[in-house]
Amino acid sequence: MTSTHPAVELNGLTKTFGAVTAVDGLSLRVRPGEVVAYGRPVTAYVMISLAVYAAMVATTSAGGAVATERALGWSRQLRLTPLRPPAYVATKLITAMTLGLLAVVVEFLVGAAAGVRIPAYVWLLAGLAAWLGSLVFAAFGLFMGYLVPAENVMQFIGPILAVLAMFGGLFVPLEVLPEVLQHVARFTPVYGMGELSRAPLTGEGVSMAAVANIACWALVFGVGAARLFRRDTARV
Repeated sequence: MTSTHPAVELNGLTKTFGAVTAVDGLSLRVRPGEVVAYGRPVTAYVMISLAVYAAMVATTSAGGAVATERALGWSRQLRLTPLRPPAYVATKLITAMTLGLLAVVVEFLVGAAAGVRIPAYVWLLAGLAAWLGSLVFAAFGLFMGYLVPAENVMQFIGPILAVLAMFGGLFVPLEVLPEVLQHVARFTPVYGMGELSRAPLTGEGVSMAAVANIACWALVFGVGAARLFRRDTARV
């Protein structure tokens, strides 16, 4: 039976060496068998990051599927049907977000089966943040679907998502990256989604910079997708 008592517990630990403060107000709680790095439970940190990435891939792929419909001439056929363009886009977004939710749930189930143990509120808040934040990539998928030919869309999307995840601080804490990359990461579409999703675990609170990041990129991709959609459906 796993003990409910922590193996290590620190509250407000401060350590100085002369004028140098080595540790300032460190609070840490480690359960038996848990691996911690940079003050974070590694397995839970990685699980949430993977859930974010899974939601990114699922929503982007669903949005990018419009490229296939464009190749079949479906976009132009919309002009001859009662289906209004906003309803069509809304349907695509709902489909993408449904797949994103499924991706997060599956990843969390795998994490739980692998032994990840975190408070119930962390499961809930981290999952909601990963899912809702993936709206950025649902819009990104639509944008790419209207920008790139059907035969090339996934060839572009796959590498782009991998690069964004690597340089957006999704799998590696920002503080271990070079200073220049830390600044670059804060302007990538992945940064806000990752920070908000892991905030319930790290206890760092909601960052307004992360919220602004998500809002700005959702607006950029949303407006871009809308403009490309109008251009595409206007063709005869």
